[in-house]
Amino acid sequence: MARKDIFSSVMNAPVTKPSEPAPIIVGRSASRSIMQSFEDLSKSAVVELSPELVDGSFVADRLGGSDDEYRDLLESIRANGQDSPILVRHNPRVPGRFQAIFGHRRLSAARDLGRQVRAIIRDMPDREHLIAQGQENAARANLSFIERTMFAKQVLEQGHSTETLVAALVLDETTLSKMRSVLANVPGDLIQKIGPAKTVGRDRWWQFSKHYEHLSNAERLALMEVVVALSGSSDEKFDAVWAFASQARSENKTRSATKKELSRRWIASDKGATVTLRADARQAVVTLKAKDGPQFAAFITDRLDRLYEEFRQSEIKSTGD
Repeated sequence: MARKDIFSSVMNAPVTKPSEPAPIIVGRSASRSIMQSFEDLSKSAVVELSPELVDGSFVADRLGGSDDEYRDLLESIRANGQDSPILVRHNPRVPGRFQAIFGHRRLSAARDLGRQVRAIIRDMPDREHLIAQGQENAARANLSFIERTMFAKQVLEQGHSTETLVAALVLDETTLSKMRSVLANVPGDLIQKIGPAKTVGRDRWWQFSKHYEHLSNAERLALMEVVVALSGSSDEKFDAVWAFASQARSENKTRSATKKELSRRWIASDKGATVTLRADARQAVVTLKAKDGPQFAAFITDRLDRLYEEFRQSEIKSTGD
């Protein structure tokens, strides 16, 4: 499946040498629209680079490896060439190398096909790098909610502000709030095991995070075992963990509602013995204390057969009434 060409005006641009980088275009304003940035890019020179000289972004924006979309892209580039250039900068941490800002799948496809990758070079600081990367992904609209959420996690963990994150992903308050809930309640290793879950939106992820929040440690371990054992698609894995977590939480609520703890205390008139009863739906604990407590306990124990028979008779009588 061919990717939408947002750089159509540079399709026939002359290819220049990578030693001729053009001026900075992104860093002028964090609020500049992505479409204006693309328009500026369309006027820029395109170079051809060896994919082996281009490193990935310092923030990943996808979960999982190859999928049907990637295979379609690979075959499209194999047959028709790379229609849209990627955006790179000179790697600020490794002299002599480049760093991809966006276009990682096109970069991977060029590497897999053993051909040069068409690119536009723009040098920009990390903040503008993140904004360009995030907004280009938002424009393509093919990143899932959880991929955007994991992108957000990395941005915040690296010390960037919420303002930068909102600008990069074009977030509203509701989406940002639900992202925070998912990140607070669902561990990253579980998300990685589930994968991109392309058809799962923010509301189901948010609801899943609420289910997961109330699971016991044993249930969380069991849920991880469920997803590790599955070999289906990422969406199928999410459906499986959703079913597990929602059922477990429902059962926990039922147990909590039916668990009625009974507490009674009896004290002898001479205060020689006290009896405390604590009971729930599964068990009852009777404790005998005070001066005569142990002896009174032995006295009762010796008469349990008779007491139990009296209990059974009272149950029968009660049922008959």
